[in-house]
Amino acid sequence: MVEQARRAVRQVTDAAYRLPPLVIDSIIALLCYLATIASPVVDGEDTFTMYVFAALSSLPLAWRRRWPVPVTLVTGCATAFLAVNDLIKEVPFGQLVATYTFASLASPAWRAFGIVGTIVGLTISLTPKNSILPVSASVILFGGAYALGAIARSRRGLIANLEARAEQLAADYAQAAARERERIARDMHDIVAHSVSLIVVQAEAGPVVVRRDPARAEQVFDAIADAGRDALTQLRRTLGVLRSEPATRTPQPGLDAIPPLVEQARVAGLAVTLDEAGDRRPIPADTAVAAYRVVQEALTNVVRHARAARVEVLLRWSDQALVLEVRDDGRGPSRRPGGTGGHGLIGMRERVAACGGTLLTGAATDGPGFRVHATLPVVESVVVRG
Repeated sequence: MVEQARRAVRQVTDAAYRLPPLVIDSIIALLCYLATIASPVVDGEDTFTMYVFAALSSLPLAWRRRWPVPVTLVTGCATAFLAVNDLIKEVPFGQLVATYTFASLASPAWRAFGIVGTIVGLTISLTPKNSILPVSASVILFGGAYALGAIARSRRGLIANLEARAEQLAADYAQAAARERERIARDMHDIVAHSVSLIVVQAEAGPVVVRRDPARAEQVFDAIADAGRDALTQLRRTLGVLRSEPATRTPQPGLDAIPPLVEQARVAGLAVTLDEAGDRRPIPADTAVAAYRVVQEALTNVVRHARAARVEVLLRWSDQALVLEVRDDGRGPSRRPGGTGGHGLIGMRERVAACGGTLLTGAATDGPGFRVHATLPVVESVVVRG
């Protein structure tokens, strides 16, 4: 029975939330009107004037969200008239709802004016009664209604700020990803330009080699085909990436540059070990650059944020992939700046994804510290012959 009652209440609540605001406010206005006239009707003190001003103190609440200031003014004047003429016997429900709405929706200037108006209205309404109880009770009721409205306003402001922040973070993420794609495009320029230049040179020399050395010509054309396939593979990986700046001609670091990188981290004060298992295989230049950048960014984060004493850099080779892992014994991701989505991690993910690999970051599973785990697929590198 209790569970059925809860489900029924939940269904009614959900149905109420789905109603249009005007319908909800009209129901509230009608209930406030009925509550206002209930005691006079029961006591036989109802008059035409009472019905009219009770309606003015309650029914305008149907438009309270659209016109909070006029609705509060009308309901306030009507409530003051009822109180002065002793036509209201219960709590001024309509005016309390109007006060809540006014505090929630009105501008700061109108809120200041409304506070003064409410004080004046209470003074006019309660002075003839000469009783401290109605004064204290009214102050508590109207103060509570205003406070609830202010809380609702603050909550809406907080939600709006959180939404704006979420939008800004999404925009920052998109910008960071775009900048990293541009960097990848600049890195790829040397590789693609080299492949195309090689194709052009070999193709121009092809006719001469065919006439002079037919056996060597076969190797030339094989080299052209291999270079073309390599260029197409790398272009497909970066499809859709646009470059906004001219690419540099500086050679990019690869796997052979990782040991010097580890040595630099040692100079920075870390006890870094480098362990490579398996037989090293030829890999495309962009994959080698991605491997280097992953290790570089991981070690940089350790030096800046981890407060670690030891770091392990592991390279494990298999027939299908190169697995990179950088682990430290520092304070882990919980308090590490940028540990949940800094631009450095975004850059690593973009580079690894461009090579068809995957990147995992987070707390180490078998001890303290942070772990960066990248899997880069091994693709047969092109060997140019000629």
